[in-house]
Amino acid sequence: MRTVRLGTKIPARWRAFVCGLAFLASCVLAASASAWVPHLPQLFSAALTPDPDAALPAPTRYSYREILTTTMLDVDAPLRTKLIARIPADLGDVLAFYRTELGKRGWQEQHDGAVVTADRVHLAFVSPLGPAMLELDRTDSGTSVHLVQRNRDAATKARVMPESGRAALMFTNLGNRDVVFVLDNRAITLPARAGKERPQAPLFNLPPGKYPYALKIEGRSDRDTTIDLVAGDAWDVTVGPDGELWSPLQLY
Repeated sequence: MRTVRLGTKIPARWRAFVCGLAFLASCVLAASASAWVPHLPQLFSAALTPDPDAALPAPTRYSYREILTTTMLDVDAPLRTKLIARIPADLGDVLAFYRTELGKRGWQEQHDGAVVTADRVHLAFVSPLGPAMLELDRTDSGTSVHLVQRNRDAATKARVMPESGRAALMFTNLGNRDVVFVLDNRAITLPARAGKERPQAPLFNLPPGKYPYALKIEGRSDRDTTIDLVAGDAWDVTVGPDGELWSPLQLY
């Protein structure tokens, strides 16, 4: 066996032999990679092709991808579905992909408030299920994607659909002690375990804007924060089983 170190000169008669071995190894490696990673050719293809298994339209080529859904008891379909992805492709190519694929699904692009620049895209859509939104941002390694679809029927069935021109805000208490929320100087008392199921949870329809609210639990210091409500959104503010104030969750 002959060991070759960096910087060692190889005799001419061995050089061809070593190169031949290297070529053979690369062929074996490529064949193995194709066998173990069936989508490998797509990773290096310039074209973006849709993934048939994705819940929302997404290319098969990505460096990161996840799907987030918001569900409620007794409602089969998610109220809100969100795709987060990073695509190793130019923003223009990703935008063209989504306009094509969303159009195939019957999504109608809205022109009011649309933003399309070389570095950022913000588009609203009307999908067969409800309002939707696409955000694209240029990154050093490609394009980041945020795609959201809301389900109007599911939100209505869950009783969290906001009134026209307003935002819905729900409070939930999963703890074993009574709590008091102070919303915009209005006190709201939630008994222990109130709101575990939607009909017990108080829901407020409020004009858009920023609202201060505080959580008061006997024997604990008050916790103060604010929430920014946008017309058409529905949010939930929850006290956890141990009395901790959870971050607001967008329901719709």
